[in-house]
Amino acid sequence: MSITEADPAALERTTEMFRALSNPTRVAIVRELAGGERAVHELVDALELAQPRVSEHLATLRAARLVERHRKGRSVSYFLVDNHVAHIVEDAIVHASEVD
Repeated sequence: MSITEADPAALERTTEMFRALSNPTRVAIVRELAGGERAVHELVDALELAQPRVSEHLATLRAARLVERHRKGRSVSYFLVDNHVAHIVEDAIVHASEVD
């Protein structure tokens, strides 16, 4: 299928996905979640960022329908909606590494 044959709605969703991934912190979050579901505090510790910043980035990823959340009492954990996003991110990192 060529880009001219692609569904316009699918192209818009693709653009939305790349827009959501256009921040290094959000890419790092996706990489963390590729290893499985993580509580917010685990992401805060792994990324060494303040909880409000991590939550802000998670909200962006959630709005783009790339991650979802589970509430467990007072704790909230996040997971990737599907592993395609993790593969896209890893492929992009490999590509960027090869360009240099």
